[in-house]
Amino acid sequence: MTQEEIKKAIIGQILEIAPDIEEHDIVADKNLQRSLEIDSFDFLKILTALNAILGVEVPEKDYAKVDTLEHMTQYFVKNLPQ
Repeated sequence: MTQEEIKKAIIGQILEIAPDIEEHDIVADKNLQRSLEIDSFDFLKILTALNAILGVEVPEKDYAKVDTLEHMTQYFVKNLPQ
Protein backbone atom coordinates (compact mmCIF):
# COMPACT_ATOMS: atom_id res chain seq x y z
CA MET A 1 0.00 0.00 0.00
CA THR A 2 1.39 3.39 -0.97
CA GLN A 3 1.61 6.44 1.26
CA GLU A 4 -1.15 8.09 -0.76
CA GLU A 5 -3.43 5.05 -0.37
CA ILE A 6 -2.83 5.06 3.38
CA LYS A 7 -3.62 8.77 3.55
CA LYS A 8 -6.86 8.20 1.61
CA ALA A 9 -7.79 5.35 3.97
CA ILE A 10 -7.25 7.61 6.98
CA ILE A 11 -9.32 10.42 5.46
CA GLY A 12 -12.03 7.92 4.52
CA GLN A 13 -12.30 6.67 8.09
CA ILE A 14 -12.38 10.20 9.51
CA LEU A 15 -15.23 11.09 7.14
CA GLU A 16 -17.10 7.87 7.94
CA ILE A 17 -16.84 8.22 11.72
CA ALA A 18 -17.40 11.98 11.75
CA PRO A 19 -19.79 12.54 8.81
CA ASP A 20 -20.27 16.24 9.58
CA ILE A 21 -16.63 16.86 8.60
CA GLU A 22 -15.77 17.74 5.01
CA GLU A 23 -12.55 16.50 3.42
CA HIS A 24 -11.29 20.07 2.94
CA ASP A 25 -11.55 20.55 6.74
CA ILE A 26 -8.74 18.04 7.28
CA VAL A 27 -5.44 19.93 7.30
CA ALA A 28 -2.35 17.70 7.12
CA ASP A 29 -0.35 19.41 9.86
CA LYS A 30 -3.15 20.35 12.29
CA ASN A 31 -4.05 18.30 15.36
CA LEU A 32 -6.97 16.15 14.23
CA GLN A 33 -8.87 16.10 17.50
CA ARG A 34 -8.64 19.84 18.11
CA SER A 35 -9.04 21.12 14.56
CA LEU A 36 -11.93 18.77 13.70
CA GLU A 37 -13.42 18.74 17.21
CA ILE A 38 -13.26 14.94 17.37
CA ASP A 39 -13.64 13.53 20.86
CA SER A 40 -11.32 10.85 22.19
CA PHE A 41 -13.93 8.11 21.62
CA ASP A 42 -14.23 8.95 17.91
CA PHE A 43 -10.45 9.22 17.63
CA LEU A 44 -10.17 5.72 19.08
CA LYS A 45 -12.84 4.48 16.64
CA ILE A 46 -10.76 5.88 13.76
CA LEU A 47 -7.63 4.09 15.00
CA THR A 48 -9.57 0.85 15.52
CA ALA A 49 -11.02 1.01 12.00
CA LEU A 50 -7.57 1.71 10.54
CA ASN A 51 -6.16 -1.25 12.47
CA ALA A 52 -8.76 -3.47 10.79
CA ILE A 53 -7.96 -2.04 7.34
CA LEU A 54 -4.17 -1.67 7.56
CA GLY A 55 -3.24 -4.25 10.18
CA VAL A 56 -1.41 -1.71 12.34
CA GLU A 57 -2.37 -1.29 15.97
CA VAL A 58 -1.52 2.03 17.57
CA PRO A 59 -0.82 1.52 21.28
CA GLU A 60 -1.95 4.25 23.66
CA LYS A 61 1.66 5.30 24.28
CA ASP A 62 1.91 6.22 20.56
CA TYR A 63 -1.23 8.38 20.34
CA ALA A 64 0.91 11.54 20.33
CA LYS A 65 2.67 10.18 17.24
CA VAL A 66 -0.61 10.10 15.27
CA ASP A 67 -1.98 13.52 16.21
CA THR A 68 -2.08 14.98 12.68
CA LEU A 69 -2.95 13.50 9.29
CA GLU A 70 0.69 13.85 8.27
CA HIS A 71 2.01 12.11 11.41
CA MET A 72 -0.65 9.40 11.23
CA THR A 73 0.18 8.66 7.60
CA GLN A 74 3.90 8.42 8.40
CA TYR A 75 3.20 6.19 11.41
CA PHE A 76 1.15 3.73 9.36
CA VAL A 77 3.67 3.73 6.49
CA LYS A 78 6.47 2.95 8.95
CA ASN A 79 4.54 0.23 10.82
CA LEU A 80 2.69 -1.41 7.94
CA PRO A 81 3.21 -5.18 7.93
CA GLN A 82 5.46 -6.28 5.09
